[in-house]
Amino acid sequence: MPAPSALRDRLAAAGRELGAREASNEAAREEAWKRASALRRTVAEAIEAFHAAAAQAGAPHLRVDLGEARTDDKHLRSVQFDLTRGRHRAIVTVKSRGEVTLVGPFQAGKTEGPCKSFPFDAEAELGDALAEFLERFLSEAATP
Repeated sequence: MPAPSALRDRLAAAGRELGAREASNEAAREEAWKRASALRRTVAEAIEAFHAAAAQAGAPHLRVDLGEARTDDKHLRSVQFDLTRGRHRAIVTVKSRGEVTLVGPFQAGKTEGPCKSFPFDAEAELGDALAEFLERFLSEAATP
């Protein structure tokens, strides 16, 4: 077993090397976080409206959870948030390379997909696709 100080030194060196590599991507990562946070706020407002309308219609149990924005599970330079209800999932990923990907809806434990990606400057197309994406997720998540 390596001495604790030797292991600590090696990992500190690895941290410096990887940190320096990733530092060059900081501006793109910050932009992805900014866009993901704004997109999540928009989705949160829409989900709140869905919850209120479903409750008013007599189905207060039609609720979904909206996760917080976090570093993407697959890509360190991307940001994701997800929607869940039981095994039903949908993921919104904002990539530092300048695109938003809508993943799902799908069931946990199953293959993720379908996926649709949009460049940052395709706001109208993303808006339309996001509405369809959320409607499809909500419909699937509310189907017994």
